[in-house]
Amino acid sequence: MKLDILAVAVHPDDAELGCAGTLLMEKLRNKKTGVIDLTRGELGTRGSAALRAKESAAAAAIMQLDVRENLGMADGFFKNDEDHQRLLIKAIRTYQPEIVLANALDDRHPDHGRAGHLIKDACFLSGLRKIETLDNNGKPQAHWRPKYIFHYIQDRYYEPGFVYDISPVFEKKLQAVKAYSSQFHSDEYANEEPQTYISTPGFLNSIIGRHAMFGKMIGVPYAEGFITEKMIGINSFDAFIQKDT
Repeated sequence: MKLDILAVAVHPDDAELGCAGTLLMEKLRNKKTGVIDLTRGELGTRGSAALRAKESAAAAAIMQLDVRENLGMADGFFKNDEDHQRLLIKAIRTYQPEIVLANALDDRHPDHGRAGHLIKDACFLSGLRKIETLDNNGKPQAHWRPKYIFHYIQDRYYEPGFVYDISPVFEKKLQAVKAYSSQFHSDEYANEEPQTYISTPGFLNSIIGRHAMFGKMIGVPYAEGFITEKMIGINSFDAFIQKDT
């Protein structure tokens, strides 16, 4: 299946936190969307890989994804090397996305930055026709390079290159995040699991506050921010948000 937008995330729940609103907005525009999780999040303090898989499936349904796949890389120990790049190249060539949304290039969690660079490198290498990969049926894959890679902003604050108005779907984005009840603050696991950096009520409040701050920049209630290393080209001003700010 060819996708319009593919989010690649090192942990199940990264895409929900970073770009679920954007995926939901694009879905409203009848775009085909998907998420590839690189790892199962098996090193997470709370929950388990099996539970995270159930939560990610629930979140995928909320986001109305056309595809969600997990590449099964080792949480915490994957590398940005040829083997891992080839695994991701195969997935990129399978879905041929026009746009890839990726982990931040640097962040509090070292997996995020390492994944961001892995995704960036794999997207470029996927466009080289002399790198040969086979699909699941053993047939050669065509080379494919996404037109844009946008890195969503995660724990550390970075000035966004642009922000995307997600106000119409913000509540649904929160539902997708809260599908990971083992990871974030919830009554369900309050007494069974240890407290972590992301399981406090304040963590989710900070996510809401950041989206409100990004929204204020463009005169809307909520927005998601992205960083781009490639110059964005436009051919019409009609897509601009016309707000007095």
